[in-house]
Amino acid sequence: MLSLLAASGAAEPIYWENLGLRPYLFEIGGFQLRFYSLAYLLGILLGYWHLSKMIKAPGAPMAQRHADDLFFYCTLGVILGGRLGYAAFYKPELFASADVFKLWEGGMSFHGGVIGVLIAITWVAWRGGLNWLRITDYIAVNVPLAYMLGRLANFVNGELYGRPVEGGFPLAMIFPTDPDQLPRHPSQLYQAGFEGLLLGLLLLAMFWKTSARYRPGFLVGIFTIGMGLGRFLMEFFREPDAHLAHVVVETGLSRGQWLSLPMIGVGLAVLVYALLRPAIGSAKASAPQQA
Repeated sequence: MLSLLAASGAAEPIYWENLGLRPYLFEIGGFQLRFYSLAYLLGILLGYWHLSKMIKAPGAPMAQRHADDLFFYCTLGVILGGRLGYAAFYKPELFASADVFKLWEGGMSFHGGVIGVLIAITWVAWRGGLNWLRITDYIAVNVPLAYMLGRLANFVNGELYGRPVEGGFPLAMIFPTDPDQLPRHPSQLYQAGFEGLLLGLLLLAMFWKTSARYRPGFLVGIFTIGMGLGRFLMEFFREPDAHLAHVVVETGLSRGQWLSLPMIGVGLAVLVYALLRPAIGSAKASAPQQA
């Protein structure tokens, strides 16, 4: 069966428009409830719900009121950091006008969102006297699955598609927004699967099935390495932004890959730090702080 699918896929690429997808759930007048907005909302709510479950497990470094604060400030961090990061890393000319605030026109940076969330965590940890590194561990576990939803929304929107495919490839797709109408990698699905689903399941298993949460920095180190490495590898399949294609020509790597290299380095350093230090507490010795 798989060989037959591969053979048929190699003969004819998949046309995205034939999948019956559209970028919005419903439309009323001129208003559209878009899947990309729903992905952000669902990802944040899912993360908040799971974080609230995590802090009920032994050894939690925060109370529910801290989780509530993180929900609010991390949401701001994702939105503001993601947008400002996109302008800073990919399109600096946006700062010259009010276009930088037009979130509905698209343009968000994952790396900028990470910086925004780190600033939010720093603020909440400082104000509450919490262990910053342990808070990042708990937040990191919840990021990949939310990220997966965002990449799936990119696919539903038919945007951020991959590079052209040479030769027969069963998953090759032609996207309606592609001016060249070439068969391309559905790189949004690759990222959703690798950086989202696989990394998310790994971190969930480490948190719930091992004592990883008692080593400050271990989980966020794994997350940072996984996201950085995943993004670096997936960029070989993803089409660079048109205005940044020269970066690939001049350096051999895309802007996203250059931004991912420091992530991998920082993740390795944090992981080594976590492994060299003794584990703190235990299921018996550590108890959640009281609100």
